[in-house]
Amino acid sequence: MLVGCSGDRSILDPAGPAAKEVAWLWWGMLTAFTLVFLGVVGLWLAAFRRRESPRRGEARERRLGLAWILGGGILLPGVTLLVLLAFGVPAGQRLLPLPLPGGEAPQVIEVIGHQWWWEVRYPEADGGEVITANRLAMPAGEPVDFHVTGADVIHAFWVPRLGGKIDMIPGRVNRIRLEADEPGVFGAQCAEFCGAQHAHMQLQVEAMERDDFEAWLAERRSPPPRAEGHDLARVAFAEHCARCHRVAGLSQGTTGPDLSDIGSRATLGAGVLAMEEGAIARWLAEHQALKPGNRMPAHDHVDAETLEALGAWLETLAP
Repeated sequence: MLVGCSGDRSILDPAGPAAKEVAWLWWGMLTAFTLVFLGVVGLWLAAFRRRESPRRGEARERRLGLAWILGGGILLPGVTLLVLLAFGVPAGQRLLPLPLPGGEAPQVIEVIGHQWWWEVRYPEADGGEVITANRLAMPAGEPVDFHVTGADVIHAFWVPRLGGKIDMIPGRVNRIRLEADEPGVFGAQCAEFCGAQHAHMQLQVEAMERDDFEAWLAERRSPPPRAEGHDLARVAFAEHCARCHRVAGLSQGTTGPDLSDIGSRATLGAGVLAMEEGAIARWLAEHQALKPGNRMPAHDHVDAETLEALGAWLETLAP
C-alpha cells in the first residue's frame, strides 16, 4: 500500500516548492475526505441500529430535513470549496510563468512530445541551440520555464516530484514553471494517453548545480568527438538513418530523436532498454518487438553485421 509513497515518480516525495504545496494539498484533501467518509458511515450505522422510529411531528421532521440539506448539501460543500480555493490557487500560481521579483528571466527549456519519445531543446544556450532526446537537464535551486507542445497528438508533460502536469497540444505552446530544491534525478512520464506505447514514453530529468548545467550544455554545443574507425557504420548511417535522425556535424534529420549524445543517455526507446554495451545494436534489430508501433521502420533489409557496427558507433556518440 505504501509503494507509491517514494520513488522517482511519487507525488508524495516532493522535491520542489510547487510539488510540496501540491503534496500538502493532497494530504489535506485525503484527511477531509476520510473524516467525511467516517461521519457518513457512522450515521448510516446509527440509522440501522435504531430499533424504533423516533416520534416527531411533521414540523420538526421538516426542520430536520432542511437542516441536513443546508448543512450537508450547501454549507459543507461550500466551506470545502472555499478552503480548497484558499490553498489551491496559491499552489497553482507557483506553476505559472509569472514575472520574477527583480525582473530576472528564468531558464527556458522547450519540450516537444512525439509518439513515443521526447525532444528537448535549449534555445538560449550560449553558442547556439542545444538539442537532445529522452533526457532533460535543468539547473537546481532556481525556477525553470518549460515551453511544451505536441508534434503529432496530445501528450502531457509531468514530473511528479517537481509538481504540476500540463498538456502538450499540437499547434499550441503551453508553459509551466517548475523548480528542483537540489540536484537529483527524477522520472517524468507522459500523462495523457497518446497511443499504444503511451506507458513507454518516459523521460529522465536531472537537476544539477548551475555550473554543472552550463558545462553540460557546453559539452553539447560542438559535434561529438570522432571515434577512430567505424567507417562502415558511418556509411550505413548516411544511407539508412540520416534522413530521419540528426547527429551534430553529420546529419540534420528531424523525424526521429536527435542522436548526437545518445551514448551518454541512461536508456533507449524512452525508457524501454537500459543503456549498456550492445543495447543499441539490439534496439536496431528488435525495436518493433521491444516497442511495437514506433515510427522507425524495421531494418530487415540491413544485415546483422552492419547493425552491430552501427550500434557500436552510436555508443561512442557522447560528449
